[in-house]
Amino acid sequence: MTSRRGAMKMMRNTARWAMRNSATNTVSSLEEVTRRTTIATFGKNRFYSSGEHQDVVIIGGGPGGYVGAIKAAQLGMKVTCVEKRATLGGTCLNVGCIPSKALLNASHKYEEAKHGMEKHGISVGGEVTIDVSKMMAQKMKSVGGLTKGIEGLFKKNKVNHVIGFGSLVDKNTVEVTKEDGTKETISTKNIILATGSEPAKLNGVDVDEKTVVTSTGALELEKVPETMVVIGGGVIGLELGSVWSRLGSKVTVVEFAKVIGGNMDNQIRTTFQRALKKQKIDFKMETAVKKAEKMPDGKIELTIEKVSTKEESKMIADVVLVSTGRKPYTENLGLEKLGIQTDKMGRVEVNVKDHTWETNVPGIYAIGDIIAGPMLAHKAEEEAIAVVEHLSGKEGHVNYDTIPSIIYTHPEVAWVGKTEEEVKDAGLEYNVGTFPFAANSRARTNDDSEGMVKFISCKNTDKIFGAHIVGPQAGELLGECVLAMEYGGSTEDIARTCHGHPTLSEAVKEAALATGGKAIHF
Repeated sequence: MTSRRGAMKMMRNTARWAMRNSATNTVSSLEEVTRRTTIATFGKNRFYSSGEHQDVVIIGGGPGGYVGAIKAAQLGMKVTCVEKRATLGGTCLNVGCIPSKALLNASHKYEEAKHGMEKHGISVGGEVTIDVSKMMAQKMKSVGGLTKGIEGLFKKNKVNHVIGFGSLVDKNTVEVTKEDGTKETISTKNIILATGSEPAKLNGVDVDEKTVVTSTGALELEKVPETMVVIGGGVIGLELGSVWSRLGSKVTVVEFAKVIGGNMDNQIRTTFQRALKKQKIDFKMETAVKKAEKMPDGKIELTIEKVSTKEESKMIADVVLVSTGRKPYTENLGLEKLGIQTDKMGRVEVNVKDHTWETNVPGIYAIGDIIAGPMLAHKAEEEAIAVVEHLSGKEGHVNYDTIPSIIYTHPEVAWVGKTEEEVKDAGLEYNVGTFPFAANSRARTNDDSEGMVKFISCKNTDKIFGAHIVGPQAGELLGECVLAMEYGGSTEDIARTCHGHPTLSEAVKEAALATGGKAIHF
């Protein structure tokens, strides 16, 4: 092995060689030769430093990380984004939001072709069938196009992209471990942690991503299971359970709580769950899953327990989807080494009050799923932009009261702000206005009229406290409600705004009219 003294001599000689050669490329030549010499000298477990000091290094290339990197570059910063996956986009784009929406869309088309077209006079010759492999290929085509799109945006905005596992060395240094074992250190003025989240484990239930799956495995099933048990009645479980139910699986949702959908308005929840039951999705509420065992025939036997009585029973399924929530992904990130504070749930504590998102270690910031708040891609994006604006001397800001939530089932569910229950518990005086899609002309002509729009507003000022929609294209319709709330608007502002006819958005206008008085068409 070359001695350290010999190595330094080699580096001096190569540096002299670089300076004698190209006068115009002195710096880049020297950096490259030094890098190559260091790699050659220290062998397999090689280690080298990147050359240029960065303004900010972002660990994580998901929605928060890549959006923050692009915005930082647009604001004139030297920025590096470190991502362990070979592709950008994080969980959301690779194994989460995007592929699940592709399957929701495909399964809805199948459902329509099989059960919804004939009454419109459209006949399909022979039996409607599903080719799961083609469906998955189309999903991956969508994912691949979008990940390549982010790579293109990085190049366009001159964002440095490093593939490898990023961890903290100190408050100004990030170490990147590559797949081949090589390590690189990047020096930087600031660091943003945007490492996202991972599926939470459930005691007694071992995941193999084949028959006992998380959302990742549920997006990769090779055939439609005859039966599926979904553990957890949250967004992920309901969306993916809906996919496989449409494709022909008998789906049962097992939920520990009394209700599905988490922090959803109760009136909207009742309408939503009734719609899912019509689609033959079954529910076992207030039920805990104690154990999962693989049987000789490959099926999974679940031991379940009624929360109130502790009475145990068995369930058998071909596939079990574990969707009991997610947890911050911070393992081996180096938080403990630097003394970065976390809460009891493992989330990184940041300064939200002053809109900096800085941790207790100056110069290190955190955003997205690893800090408190809803684990939503768009929330992470807003935080990322706010942080880099703060770093550039601007005023970053995120209004957590106007972060929308959406469940992409059919019907969709979307909401922003407070539920009626929250407003009531807060002791606020309020008005409520609702309007059913059954009274909306576009919904009726589309034969897709299940659901409603609901507003809750201040009784004295009419300022919107919350907007809630269950029905067709709810996620798209919610946008104007979010905008109104962001500007401190009232239901009257929406009611007095002209909406095109016939559109689904007229249901939003009508619900706004109903809040302050009476709807026209109901």
